[in-house]
Amino acid sequence: MDKKRLQKYAELIVKCGLNVQKGQEVIIRCDLDQPEFVATCVEECYKCGAERVKVEWSYMPVTKLNLNYRSLQSLSEFTAVEKAEWERKVEKLSCLLWLDSDDPDGLDGTDSEKISKSNQARFPFIKPYRDSIENKYQWCIAAVPGKEWAKKIYPALPADQAVEKLWEDILLCSRVDDDPIKAWEVHNANLAKRCKFLNDYRFEKLEYTSANGTNFTVGLNPKGIFLGGGEYALGSNIYYNPNIPSEEVFTTPARGVAEGKVVATKPLSYQGKLIENFWVRFEKGKVVEVYAERNQDLLEKMVSMDEGAAYLGEVALIAHDSPINNTGILFYNTLYDENASCHLALGRGFNNCLEGYESLTNAQCEEQGVNSSMIHVDFMIGSKDMSIVGITKNGERVQVFKNGNWAF
Repeated sequence: MDKKRLQKYAELIVKCGLNVQKGQEVIIRCDLDQPEFVATCVEECYKCGAERVKVEWSYMPVTKLNLNYRSLQSLSEFTAVEKAEWERKVEKLSCLLWLDSDDPDGLDGTDSEKISKSNQARFPFIKPYRDSIENKYQWCIAAVPGKEWAKKIYPALPADQAVEKLWEDILLCSRVDDDPIKAWEVHNANLAKRCKFLNDYRFEKLEYTSANGTNFTVGLNPKGIFLGGGEYALGSNIYYNPNIPSEEVFTTPARGVAEGKVVATKPLSYQGKLIENFWVRFEKGKVVEVYAERNQDLLEKMVSMDEGAAYLGEVALIAHDSPINNTGILFYNTLYDENASCHLALGRGFNNCLEGYESLTNAQCEEQGVNSSMIHVDFMIGSKDMSIVGITKNGERVQVFKNGNWAF
């Protein structure tokens, strides 16, 4: 891959994604797949004035060994080192960059029950720290090609060619052209227009239908707003882009107001395994039934992780005719597949999708209908014939999506 293009991608991630400021601390989480690109990102952070850049390396085969050989008690432990690391994150409001290259099937053969129980045991220790920095720090998820991930998408190609092809896909979808940062300024402005249209209507409900069996209505929070593209960090007011790429306009729905069945249109990679050909049915806002041709047990565990895991935390709208979907690629990666398709997310909602959240505590946001959970898992439901109708408080019906695309 041309080093100049990769340099532009690194600049985009650091300057437009994280928007690192002078004196800030940055944490980069990544696998071992693209160490040279990670080094480029580290240097870009320092060029922007970062005081300290810490790289947290991982390797999925070792993660799998730990999950298989360690006891539930060992996996559930919240160590003194982890406590100190979380305390530093709270003190420094460290910027977080996750460079995702995970193998979609990398944790096949692990014990889903053990993973779920250990996560449940650790969550009460982590939650207070996470809540205290919510919306206050800059973060960004981007991707780099991993060999196993690339081979999953392009099984007929030799590994090196598959990786090169996936690099091309990533750069295309991330708008890495002659001036990527300018391209993202234009893109963010277009997403802001979509948000304004939806926010001006103040829809009470969205009604989804599709020939695949989706027939679903979700209630929107009366104080909710749609967001898309860049966001402002609470307190510092620094503008950053949490996802590169991103095509979505999203909001947090009203907790407990969802009825009907939604059929997934893409597989879901969860805990290193693929949940395939599945659907979810809601009553009174809660998941009451699920089905999957593959890994149904994992799907069932996911929606029972805690009380909020069976409720919705996000509703996101993305045109079927979008740059990522138009590649014709199933990425087996949530960052890419969620930005190719309308999706929902089970679990934790977003406080910043609530008007006036700046003056509210986490508890007050929950009281106003923002779902709380240890998970936030997106699954894709968009299709080429999907219809979405917005329903206002006075009963006016407005076509928002027609034949899978924006109707305005």
